Amino acid sequence: MYRHQEERSVEAVCYEHKHIEKVLEVIKLKFNEYFNDFITLEAGYGVSEQDIQKLAEKLGIERVKSKKNSDIAKKFKNIIVEASDDFQKDREKYIAIFDKEALEEYEDDPQYFKSTVLKKECPIIHHTLFSSAKELEKYKRDFNISDANELLTVVSNLCYFSEDYYNNFYDENTYDKINCYEDLRVSDLDTEDYTVYGVIGGGIKSHMLYKVYPAVFPNRSREAIWALWYLTDKKTFDCKQDSEFLMIDVDKSITQQNYFYPYELFTFYAHQIYQMLKQKADENNVYLDPENRYIIVDAFLSFVAKQHEEEISFLKQQIRDGGLGYA
Repeated sequence: MYRHQEERSVEAVCYEHKHIEKVLEVIKLKFNEYFNDFITLEAGYGVSEQDIQKLAEKLGIERVKSKKNSDIAKKFKNIIVEASDDFQKDREKYIAIFDKEALEEYEDDPQYFKSTVLKKECPIIHHTLFSSAKELEKYKRDFNISDANELLTVVSNLCYFSEDYYNNFYDENTYDKINCYEDLRVSDLDTEDYTVYGVIGGGIKSHMLYKVYPAVFPNRSREAIWALWYLTDKKTFDCKQDSEFLMIDVDKSITQQNYFYPYELFTFYAHQIYQMLKQKADENNVYLDPENRYIIVDAFLSFVAKQHEEEISFLKQQIRDGGLGYA
């Protein structure tokens, strides 16, 4: 259980290669189960078989026959197009924030960067600050009292790190062959230089990076962490404090996804899930653009989480009733 941000985000065993291999074995087994629905329901973009049947009953039609799984390739391509379109909707705003010249100019007025650029022009922070969700009250307070200079420094660090990583480390021809988390070399992103505790944590920083460089930085969203819990069949893999993907406060009986899950480990699991998706794409002659590598991963993980909305809502209920969460 993780009651405070200062506590270690996961147990030491989670970094051991044998542990990671066990986790991946279960993910691979569960992957096919979810992938079939992912395609059949077109990642939620299409109309489900159940919805079609309900509509038919409403219209007084006895039975409707659909071409379930009739064209996997076509549905897969539709998912890619829809996911890409969704991704692009606000992408330019993030690219603008990662403009190096602009970031240097904000050094003369860091308060403007905080109160205008981040608060009003950064979609994920804006939506979080103006959300009516009770669990985000703590985030709003932390943002209001955060130091503008620190915010500017951390965002600038993220900008420079991501540009250097993409231009000097990333190699499209070898990236997909990486088979251990250390070789992805993103551990620095879990350090203080790239974090403003309570304000720019794993979720928000990863979203910003993902929006600018979807080829190399996966989106460690709330849904993504929940999805990993389901993809690992809720197993603990010898962790003493329940699943590494959960954050549990026994005193308050609150269960949430692990807000503090290390980006280094998350990136590796996302990287491996992409390999599974790519294999399915290759089998069906569907092209996945490596420049948009993690867009399809994000769509898949979001879909997995949405299949369990009722249970997730139940587990989060006490937070809405008075507990406090993190963004």
